[in-house]
Amino acid sequence: MTQFFTNLRLLDPQAGTLEPAAVLVRNGVIAEVLADGATTPESAELVDCGGHILAPGIVDIGVKVCEPGERHKESYRSAGLAAAAGGVTTMVTRPDTDPAIDSPETLEFVTRRANEAAPVNVVPMAALTKGREGREMTEIGFLMDAGATAFTDCDRVVTDTKVFSRALTYARSLGALVIAHPQDPGLSKGAAVTSGKFASLRGLPAVSPMAERMGLDRDIALIEMTGARYHADQITTARALPALERAKRNGLDITAGVGIHHLTLNALDVADYRTFFKVKPPLRDEEDRIAVVEAVASGLIDIICSMHTPQDEESKRLPFEEAASGAVGLETLLPAALRLVHAEMMDLPTLWRALSLNPAKRLGLPGGRIAVGAPADMVLFNPDAPFVLDRATLRSKSRNTPFDGMRMQGKVVATYVAGSCVYEAN
Repeated sequence: MTQFFTNLRLLDPQAGTLEPAAVLVRNGVIAEVLADGATTPESAELVDCGGHILAPGIVDIGVKVCEPGERHKESYRSAGLAAAAGGVTTMVTRPDTDPAIDSPETLEFVTRRANEAAPVNVVPMAALTKGREGREMTEIGFLMDAGATAFTDCDRVVTDTKVFSRALTYARSLGALVIAHPQDPGLSKGAAVTSGKFASLRGLPAVSPMAERMGLDRDIALIEMTGARYHADQITTARALPALERAKRNGLDITAGVGIHHLTLNALDVADYRTFFKVKPPLRDEEDRIAVVEAVASGLIDIICSMHTPQDEESKRLPFEEAASGAVGLETLLPAALRLVHAEMMDLPTLWRALSLNPAKRLGLPGGRIAVGAPADMVLFNPDAPFVLDRATLRSKSRNTPFDGMRMQGKVVATYVAGSCVYEAN
């Protein structure tokens, strides 16, 4: 099967360009990138892109799909449909399920379910310690053989430094990537918001931004000791950035990510105890948000993700302290991220490096670029199309989005996985 995509603007995060072009796809792989106005090859299916932007599909690290254990919150089918509608062509899924994905058998089960149900690529991560309890590391080698792309206990910090250092050492010997949640668990235990005047006025339990800095400092010391490959799942405070910059300058194999909600919302959005704005770590002050956006723009923070965390209505319709943390983000990731472009805080190629190219490179995946030989995992979108988000229209089973009712700008027109159209806007 041969397709010829024309009448488009090609967004190339590798070259840092956005310019008119044409793309030839053959059997699900990009065969040629041609100049605008190139002649349609014989026997190729013509795909007129209507002048919209064609970009590599988003590679989203840290998606929670609630199989096994909580399928009523999110299934591979519903998450896959939401991802396709959001321009996400690869979901890198978390192991914080019930039970945790900590054995080759569980990993093989979820991989089989994902391949059967999801219209997009699904790349699973596995737990770093058994049951995510921080006491005994998992069988990292066997899990890698079964297809695990990285190892993480998600938002549970491994507090026993000896266990964590042994896991990092073993992961290094196998070349495995470890993803951790930088946070001091003692300081952050029971916290619902970031400390400050707003938290005091609302009477909510709070955590200092220093908890993130302290957790990152500890992890950096252990990376220096073990030489492991490390990725911080979310860096959300200005105080953590100097430590991250020093670690990179010193040559440690460290990268960092941030969730889209921390780039586009701040602590004041909680307002009158709105639980859809309760995420982990909690939303930060505006000064932190701006500092983190600038860190993404400069390349200090490498990756932007949705941190998609479905929670049902019963988990969210509770007093703020008791409500579950997390927000869905697969469908809202692209229009929310485009807020940064419309606010002129970064350009589109820079944004797409963080959304697509960098996560693919960090995980050793073939996507994240539009180049000859790369899979034709692509998203076609209109960055300027305005709309008001209605959470009732989301394809996720859970609809706990903080963007409900907000004016947004940027719509996915179509999503392609290996050249096949898995979503097309009405």
